[in-house]
Amino acid sequence: MPTQTGAPAVEPGFPEAVTAETIAAGYDLSGKRAVVTGAASGLGRETARVLAARGAEVVLAVRDVAAGEKVAVRIREAGGKATVEQLDLGDATSVRAFADRVGRAPVHLLIANAGIMACPEGRTADGHEMQFGTNHVGHFALTLLLLPALEQAAPSRVVVLSSGGHALGDIDLDDVNFERRGYDPFLAYGQSKTANILFASELDRRYADRGIRAFSVNPGAVATSLGRHMSPTVIADQGWDKIGEIRMQTPGEGAATQVWAAIGRELEGKGGLYLEECHEAPVAETDQPLHGVQPRALDPDRARRLWEWSEKATGVRG
Repeated sequence: MPTQTGAPAVEPGFPEAVTAETIAAGYDLSGKRAVVTGAASGLGRETARVLAARGAEVVLAVRDVAAGEKVAVRIREAGGKATVEQLDLGDATSVRAFADRVGRAPVHLLIANAGIMACPEGRTADGHEMQFGTNHVGHFALTLLLLPALEQAAPSRVVVLSSGGHALGDIDLDDVNFERRGYDPFLAYGQSKTANILFASELDRRYADRGIRAFSVNPGAVATSLGRHMSPTVIADQGWDKIGEIRMQTPGEGAATQVWAAIGRELEGKGGLYLEECHEAPVAETDQPLHGVQPRALDPDRARRLWEWSEKATGVRG
């Protein structure tokens, strides 16, 4: 299996339909503090639940506080520790306020899980294209603002949710916000998911020597609200109805790889990898793979240029 970065490959070691709960079995996360964005539903909710069940103190970072509180209540009723904090990744003021509140104590795990997919054209409060602004820009600023808390907790990990959909679009740093080219929701989604991979690899390169390791993750096809815009007509228009049946995973299965990225012993001493199905993904050989990582998403020069663009766009520097 080809390696992504020259680091030792992480070979598959788990059954195909493994769940996050299975991955976490046997771990004691007592004394660990985990921040999970988008924890009110889907993969974020499942990730938070599983980490809390193993003893971690979990901060649910959510836009909808009422929805987050419902998740927190269920976690507490099961004996876990969970608090809820409001976070709007599309609003720099909200991101800074969240980091000010949460970053006062060590953060051992940051799970950048929140995201949107193939939505109609829109802008964040800060003027960025909605998908890029939410999926990348907001998480970039949040992570850099929490670096002191992550370093205080070192060894710590940052897990950035990407997608096999990164194959749908490269990043155009000259027109990230689709001001000159026509908006395409899938191209915009692919651009944001490519950014997630590049960000994680550059974060790891810059901060591994301070004890902060980073990974990007493809959770696979999961039955969550992320695909709310994926109607049968949209799927047919993209030609995806011709590629055969794709097995939709449960949230427990979909969260397995991000939980493994966060706590897996097999990943100690490693970082900057794109993971899927609980192992290091191979480098893709086609432009539209179901699995694997596009070579362009591993380009260190692209990662550096995206980092510099993101620093200027957010005013947050690492």
